[in-house]
Amino acid sequence: MKPQALILLAYGSNRDYDVAEALTLAGAEPRVISHNELRENKKRLADYQMLVLPGGFSYADALGAGKLFALDLNSYFNEELRAFVEAGKPVVGVCNGFQALVKADILPAVESANQATLTFNERGRFECRWVTLKPVSQTCLWTRGLENLIECPIAHGEGNFQINDAALAARLQSQNQIALTYVRADGSPADGEYPVNPNGSTLDIAGICNPQGNVLGLMPHPENHIRFYQHPQWTRGVKRGSGLPLFENGVKYASQL
Repeated sequence: MKPQALILLAYGSNRDYDVAEALTLAGAEPRVISHNELRENKKRLADYQMLVLPGGFSYADALGAGKLFALDLNSYFNEELRAFVEAGKPVVGVCNGFQALVKADILPAVESANQATLTFNERGRFECRWVTLKPVSQTCLWTRGLENLIECPIAHGEGNFQINDAALAARLQSQNQIALTYVRADGSPADGEYPVNPNGSTLDIAGICNPQGNVLGLMPHPENHIRFYQHPQWTRGVKRGSGLPLFENGVKYASQL
């Protein structure tokens, strides 16, 4: 049977059907549901094998990206969500979804988690451009075994992942929690250079996972490059960097639960 994937919406989320298409192509059966509908219809997170917090402008980004979405998660689904994570089921938060996972203390899921945050882009402006990502974690089930670079767009004003504790940064590295990094087109490190690293994130971090490896949060949008013609250079014959393998990893893992 195909794994059932819940795409949980907050007000303002707008990449829900993009993720649904990616999950469908990857072999899952996605269902898009708002958090209010989930509460009113008494649905349970445990009924699903995957959970996706999609990107978009949750709550219009007006009060800090992801904060109100995180408040909803902790207020209405705290025990269910943490049980879902502890059961080892795949969870991915993209853009605002990543921000919500961090603000809800689901990521990075280490003792000093309050010393990691997503804040305003280093240049103080909204960034909308294509970036290149390198999958680097073999702990993260979403990136495990991926060898090819991923090319996809970003669209955010608060994607700057900052760590205030050097010990925490070292811990994320030693525990293979840095799942994706911004790199140059040839795969070499960005070394913090703009616009290769578009927001100034520490260690060129584009995405992180929890120590267990089943929860991934990332700022870029791999769901917006799952077909070759979505690449900006496809008319020149460029067919590379699809984000689909990342979702295929998640679906493959969920199908074994």
